[in-house]
Amino acid sequence: MTYRLYNRTGSGGFVVEAALALADAPFELAVIESKPGTPLPDSFRDTNPWRQVPTLILPDGSIMTETSAILIHLAACFPDKKLAPTPGSIGHAAFLRWTIFANVNIYEAVLRRVYPNRYTTDPNATQATIDAANQRMGEALIVLENAITTGPFLLGETMCLADVYITMLYVWFKGGIDAPRLSALRDKVKQDTIIAPLWRRHFGDRG
Repeated sequence: MTYRLYNRTGSGGFVVEAALALADAPFELAVIESKPGTPLPDSFRDTNPWRQVPTLILPDGSIMTETSAILIHLAACFPDKKLAPTPGSIGHAAFLRWTIFANVNIYEAVLRRVYPNRYTTDPNATQATIDAANQRMGEALIVLENAITTGPFLLGETMCLADVYITMLYVWFKGGIDAPRLSALRDKVKQDTIIAPLWRRHFGDRG
């Protein structure tokens, strides 16, 4: 019963790798050697038609894509590891809300910034697309900053996968915002004994 994770260093698969490690789940890591911001090999289309990582092969051989969906699935598969609040609880509703919010509003903005050609056919609009994406990302991060009310984590005293996801996205932000709660959250996540070595391999001293 082994998972197989396709990823490339420094990409969004970091949070899926962290989730598998926190779950103590057996998995194989297949690192794709390509630079962030460049297309994956066309041969990868057979594994993921959208040619994106992370792509997770489940123990039965079926394929999962979409980072937020993978995180929600893994949290449900390992309830004893408390990767997310109990399904049906108010805490779980908040976990779903902010995980999907981060995916739709922040991760998507990252893609617009890194791959602006996907979002405009006007070569003169490339920089404007990048600038708008970064602005949108900052605005969404401030929403999360204001959502951290009981801290140090998003949902209170216990870290969940949404915290790891948000930390990764926050470190990717290229801009200046006043977000002391997100900065404190980032520091807590990076210091986790399981996450720390993964963070160093993917992001070095960033953040």
